[in-house]
Amino acid sequence: MGKVIKYERDNIDTDVILPGTYLKLHDYDEIAKHAMEGIDPNFHARVKKGDFIVAGKNFGCGSSREHAPIALSHCGIKAVLALSFARIFYRNAVDGAFLLPIEIDEAAYKKISENDELEINTDKNEIKNLTKNETYPMKPFSDIISKIIAAGGLFKYKPD
Repeated sequence: MGKVIKYERDNIDTDVILPGTYLKLHDYDEIAKHAMEGIDPNFHARVKKGDFIVAGKNFGCGSSREHAPIALSHCGIKAVLALSFARIFYRNAVDGAFLLPIEIDEAAYKKISENDELEINTDKNEIKNLTKNETYPMKPFSDIISKIIAAGGLFKYKPD
């Protein structure tokens, strides 16, 4: 359960999620202080553990930067709900077990508002909006992605 921080825009790229000047940092807590700094300088102060980002299409596009999901997760973000994801961000988020990249449809995107309180149920593939007493579908994870998530990341995953 967490609150929504919503960015009503598409193509939020990795340079915005974590500006390149911070790629030399290796301390995850320090990296987290600069998450979303490219568009929201107060982001770090606004996030509470378990919160969610809601965004438009192609979230995480740009350069392949594992630092992007690391920065968000170490800030407290549990999942990003977006209309679509750049594949490299999606896999970095899943493979490193940093956060859940959850694809939603246009109707859910429009209904979810800033500060709504959400609860995610990946077993039922649904998002409950506790603020509005509504439920929205989420795109199910593929079998392999579900197994990687359940294992706690790619390095902990053991194929059948």
